[in-house]
Amino acid sequence: MIAADHLKRIAAWSRDLNERDIDIARAGIVEKSFSANEFICMHGDQFEYWIGVVTGLVRVGNVSRDGKAFSFTGVTAGAWFGEGTVLKNETRRYDVVALRDTRLALMDRATFFKLLENSVSFNRFLIGLLNERLGQFMGLLEHGRTLDTTARVARCIASLFNPILYPDLTRYLEITQEELGAISGISRQNANRSLNTLAQEGLLRLDYGGVTILDLEKLRSYGD
Repeated sequence: MIAADHLKRIAAWSRDLNERDIDIARAGIVEKSFSANEFICMHGDQFEYWIGVVTGLVRVGNVSRDGKAFSFTGVTAGAWFGEGTVLKNETRRYDVVALRDTRLALMDRATFFKLLENSVSFNRFLIGLLNERLGQFMGLLEHGRTLDTTARVARCIASLFNPILYPDLTRYLEITQEELGAISGISRQNANRSLNTLAQEGLLRLDYGGVTILDLEKLRSYGD
């Protein structure tokens, strides 16, 4: 059982729970570490956990019938995902891969439903999360079809600063060009060119091991 103060650090949704519900959550969560490029789960797996990223970065994506890999999104520390699969009790429809050494918090399905059925606070959080998730994927579908490479990178970075999906973020994002390329669905070289363009336009600053956001609103609307 993880400690209550640790749970509150890694799960923003737990901070409004009462003591009884915190104890339920603590009892149903385990942590597990994954190495860089290791599969956490694969398309078709029966992986019955709601997933929280404690440290690291993961890519959520799939492989098309012709063998081409594509990404839906990246998930950074502090975010929880996979609630749709848990709710529907179905196999995973996507691959989840650790892009760097990553530690996850895994809540089992029984605990998830116990909170869902008994905690008003948890329900409110989950409704907000699902609403943001729907908007995120509708945006990704539009961006992939209509935007050029630089705009896709800008929107991808901006999506990682959604305060509902990724709480407790600062304006600095620890991410490499290779990782950004992986979650944007482009090469590292194209990611590098796009980042330099965005930096020259004053929207972000390139720092060692990551980027600092200077104008989040313009990143969100880049390419309009």
